[in-house]
Amino acid sequence: MSSQVRFGPEAIAEPSDAVRWYEQRRAGLGLALLSAVDAAVESITRWPRSGALMDGLEALEVRRVPVSSFPYHVAYLIVHEHIEVLAIAHGRRRPTYWTDRLTR
Repeated sequence: MSSQVRFGPEAIAEPSDAVRWYEQRRAGLGLALLSAVDAAVESITRWPRSGALMDGLEALEVRRVPVSSFPYHVAYLIVHEHIEVLAIAHGRRRPTYWTDRLTR
């Protein structure tokens, strides 16, 4: 059964810079990133608890799913009957910069 997904405003905006950067490297690569993010989110909606618990955030059950072929992951929480996407984060550059969003 699929769960409803809600994106925080920051999570909506985050892929924009990455898409531009990849498109400058090779036409179509930015769109490939968006497609891979969509596939990761689709996987989360089908199997919400399949994401790995994030180190240091296990108590809150913050999970992450990798974005295939790119160094990004989707960080999310399961909140009641929906999934809250916290970040579309680069896995090697400040990978936990978004954790302050948990206190809002």
